[in-house]
Amino acid sequence: MKNLGRLNILGIVLTTMTGLIFMRMIYVQFSNGGQELLKEAEANYRYEHEEIVPARGSIYDRWGNLLAGNRTVYELGINLANTERNPRTIAKHLSSLLGMDYNDVYNLASTPLKAGQQYIVLKDFVDGDTINQIQEIKGKLSKNPDPALEGEASGTLEGIEWQPHLKREYPENSLASNVLGFYAFLDRKEGDAHYGVEEEYNKLLAGNSMQVDIPIEPREAAEIPTVPPGDSLVLTIDRRIQQSVEEILDRAVEKNQAISGTIIVMDPETGEILAMATNPRINPNEYWQSNMVVETKSYNRAIDITYEPGSVFKVLTMAAAMDAGVVNADTPFNDTGSVELGGYTIYNWDRSAWGQQTMLGCMQHSLNVCLTWVAMQLGSGHFYDYMRAFGIGQYTNIDLAGEKVFPLSFPGDSNWADINLGTNSFGQGLAVTPLQMVQAVGAIANDGKMMSPHILKSIIKNGEKTDFPARQVGQPITAKTAHELTDMLTISLEEEASSALVDNYRVAGKTGTAEIPSPEGYISNVTNASFVGWGPADDPKFIVYVWLEKPKSSIWGSVVASPVFSSVVQKLVVLMDIPPDSTRQQLLMTRN
Repeated sequence: MKNLGRLNILGIVLTTMTGLIFMRMIYVQFSNGGQELLKEAEANYRYEHEEIVPARGSIYDRWGNLLAGNRTVYELGINLANTERNPRTIAKHLSSLLGMDYNDVYNLASTPLKAGQQYIVLKDFVDGDTINQIQEIKGKLSKNPDPALEGEASGTLEGIEWQPHLKREYPENSLASNVLGFYAFLDRKEGDAHYGVEEEYNKLLAGNSMQVDIPIEPREAAEIPTVPPGDSLVLTIDRRIQQSVEEILDRAVEKNQAISGTIIVMDPETGEILAMATNPRINPNEYWQSNMVVETKSYNRAIDITYEPGSVFKVLTMAAAMDAGVVNADTPFNDTGSVELGGYTIYNWDRSAWGQQTMLGCMQHSLNVCLTWVAMQLGSGHFYDYMRAFGIGQYTNIDLAGEKVFPLSFPGDSNWADINLGTNSFGQGLAVTPLQMVQAVGAIANDGKMMSPHILKSIIKNGEKTDFPARQVGQPITAKTAHELTDMLTISLEEEASSALVDNYRVAGKTGTAEIPSPEGYISNVTNASFVGWGPADDPKFIVYVWLEKPKSSIWGSVVASPVFSSVVQKLVVLMDIPPDSTRQQLLMTRN
């Protein structure tokens, strides 16, 4: 009886405690604090928070050829919690397939299971063919374990797992890499876009990621939402022209032993860049292996390096003077070989006097003294007004990351003196990028209308294409001036039998040989050799700028750069389907 009483008391105590606990649970559940705990549990323990990152948009040339896209690769890892994993088996069968040292694979596969670490990466960015081979080996060993590993825990590849993900890929390797830039895909968490189109249009290409909550409880799992990919871009670049121009440039740099080179091809009517080639350039698929940017301080020399252009700049000085009515093609000038300005003496490139000349002769013989006189007739006020109108010293605002500019000095500035009018007239004492020159001279090839140079042609978003329109940014000269100067420069090339000439096509253009400034003055034994030209002369469809830096074969632009222009145009007229002059004239006569 006494034991029974004790049991009854114990039962009453336990029942009371259970009731109190139950009541406390109800209280906690419905109290404010309980509700907060419930919300916290729902937020932190019932769901996993994940960010779904969309596929990066692709980049195409104007004809739809893929220049940058994505490829599925795999992260290959080891499930440390798998008790059947065998380091020897894994190392034996995977080291050669993955291009890894046997001992390195063995050590990774031998990693002990630790709290908070159930998985380690063996290798990332493994291609699909290798995964297929691993999958085949894994399947065979699961049925017939490796006999050479008898006595081990397992002669199979149990514990090996892989997950797919996307990798940025450039199928044409280094083609147009200076235009494209690159995406640092090796860093899957913090990877970012660098240079070119990839950086300039990163937000469009990257798209919008989505934050989602995925239920941990399998019974509650729902279909994981998908996010639309980033926008794709269609560029103005023509892959065929880009490839041809790069090949011509690479040969020219090697032949002339130049330290670098740049060629730009633009449609002067629209501002569309058809090709923009530089040397050196990188393979963006292996961006981490290149020190080019560090060594050259440049990724795309067409837009991020400024230099004194030399005599190609005379085209703009003559355009300004002719447009202002100060001179015309037949204006006479007696060249004495030197001219005084601001207390300094300016000489011709050969220190010679060329005697009686016209403006045609001044351009043909590239006379510094004559162009200084022309600028003096124009006056500093008008001269710099025209240079400003041509965009010199200003950004072109090309849609590529990394454009540089060197400000142009004007009268009244602390760093401007009277001598600047003379030296600036023939391309010294100022600095431009090749693209600034293409934009400015492009106005002469386009009836005086200056177009904004651009790389983007269209954006593709959700399957719909939106075209990027051409944009005029000024008209520094009249159409009449543009035509007269084009005729002058066409005749100039023909009369001197320039190596820039192209059979069956009349072209206009001007060479440039620029000495390179240094702290001690100009270095006469090294130069920047260049040529700017456009054609066909009667109806220009292209403008081409060539720049070779410090060529060793010759210091003269007429020797180094002019033949490169001719080679480019010979390719252009075929790839752009431009008939010879005689054929086009016959077609016009037939239509009329």
